[in-house]
Amino acid sequence: MKNGYKVFWTDFALTELQNTIEYLEENWTEKELRNLAIKLEATLILLSQNPNLFQVSDDENKIRRVVILTHNTLYYRIITNKIEILSFFSNRQNPNKRKFQ
Repeated sequence: MKNGYKVFWTDFALTELQNTIEYLEENWTEKELRNLAIKLEATLILLSQNPNLFQVSDDENKIRRVVILTHNTLYYRIITNKIEILSFFSNRQNPNKRKFQ
């Protein structure tokens, strides 16, 4: 098993993350926001150590997914020795809105 994969976020995924944070700041408590941050950080550490740990969501494009909390799913793919975060999707949305850019 390879260790130390570098994690990179696409601009699209960062925008989704920022939009999610802004929404949650208005609708969640500080404790819930901290919990999301802790869970996201722990997941990114796991990804960097073993990116094949989570299930394949799209075989054709080799996209994998991991549920961060009930409301959010992280989509990513492995490219040689790096992990590219494609989307930080809010599961409250219609699944047809999901995009990977």
